[in-house]
Amino acid sequence: MIFKNLSEKDIFLDVVTKGKPSALSKIASNIAQRIEADDRTVLRALWERENGGATGIGRGIAVPHAVLDSISNPVASFTRLAAPVDFGSADGDPVDLVFTLLWPRSAAAKFLPTLAQLCRMLRAPRIREGLRLAQSADEVITILEGDPRAIDWPVPEGAGISVSLR
Repeated sequence: MIFKNLSEKDIFLDVVTKGKPSALSKIASNIAQRIEADDRTVLRALWERENGGATGIGRGIAVPHAVLDSISNPVASFTRLAAPVDFGSADGDPVDLVFTLLWPRSAAAKFLPTLAQLCRMLRAPRIREGLRLAQSADEVITILEGDPRAIDWPVPEGAGISVSLR
């Protein structure tokens, strides 16, 4: 699972934005800087996908993603927004947890299984709540690498997730 292999450099906490365009721009810039790519190319690819259908999957989570010719390995990042923004989620909830994936076109067949695995992981209320309460990138890494049952944070009543991949 690609999100279980994030480094501190792939995690951005409490990013201040002015809405979805601002959020995607900052995320694209952070990823592009990390992989030494053109931030406009990354942003354009994310927006092309976003224009094809919103990437908000519900429960305050979005998974913007793109398949690119210009990369040879998958790239992932986790961003927690300082204030939730509208990502067009079917449940209408604004998004504060953003998992971003850039995938090489040469390995496109492995993309959907990875996306489905991420969505299954995010069904665990303790994972979502842990990510919202994490104080550092190290804590985020521990949450993503660990057993969600081992995280000792309170879980709000009725906090489940339903995911459909379009």
